[in-house]
Amino acid sequence: MDTTYQVRGMTCGHCVTAVSTELNALPGVTDVQVDLATGRVTVTSREPLDADAVRAAVDEAGYDLAGA
Repeated sequence: MDTTYQVRGMTCGHCVTAVSTELNALPGVTDVQVDLATGRVTVTSREPLDADAVRAAVDEAGYDLAGA
């Protein structure tokens, strides 16, 4: 299952790594693809992800989740 989110505040490769690392740590996540230019983050998971868990992971990385 793929879900695309909009993440605000990413400006560099380090940002991409930080967001990817936090999201990959969520249970059920099998892949994370980040498009730095657009701020879109596509998360592939085995089952639907809890929106609060996704928001918390993005917050932990230091960025803002704008929406899914």
